[in-house]
Amino acid sequence: MAVVRARALEKTVGAGRAARRILAGADLDVHAGELVAVLGRSGSGKSTLLHILGGLDRADSGSIEVAGLRLDLLGDRAQVDFRRHSVGFVFQFFHLIPELTGEENVLLPTRFGGDGARSARRGRELIERLGLREVADSLPHTLSGGEQQRFAMARALVNDPALVLADEPTGNLDDEAGRVALDLLRSIATGDGRAVVLVTHDPRAATVADRVVALDAGLLVPRVPADAADVVAAPAR
Repeated sequence: MAVVRARALEKTVGAGRAARRILAGADLDVHAGELVAVLGRSGSGKSTLLHILGGLDRADSGSIEVAGLRLDLLGDRAQVDFRRHSVGFVFQFFHLIPELTGEENVLLPTRFGGDGARSARRGRELIERLGLREVADSLPHTLSGGEQQRFAMARALVNDPALVLADEPTGNLDDEAGRVALDLLRSIATGDGRAVVLVTHDPRAATVADRVVALDAGLLVPRVPADAADVVAAPAR
């Protein structure tokens, strides 16, 4: 089943002479249980694509359906409900609230609609599953980068989303913690049956992905994993 079905997405950023077309008719399908890695140079528009898929931004044109909802047809309030219930975000800089413990960060989304008690139980189960129980009461600044990223992943999953979007999740991690993060994203897709879209310029992502695509000249171009390093290193067009 396709969780994501995007067609002919176009997006221009900036205005006047500074305008830059970063999506030029991009298409993307992502199915339940599938991890798709989107590779490309810095500044190629990978994060913008992810924000459009997650309802944080809108395309200038094209259609996008996620978890049965046409995002391009939703009003602003419906977009907020979509982000709360259907999508989970994992970011490079973790975005944990510094005044809250790891567990409190994970449980924060459960306060906003849905079955809060059920989601809270799920959050504590995720903390156990990700090996974080011993540091659950710690503040973010006392945690390692890998621990912070695992708490961020638990928070992304706490409301049981159909789609998980990861934006450069290994960018602030050392090699070992980066590998753990990628393996966790793989298990989120395979074990939990979610659609996962990972945008990165880390070529190791190709080793855990079902498909690799390159964002090149505003289009999503299929690549085989062996080409991942070449995609990242490709000169700008």
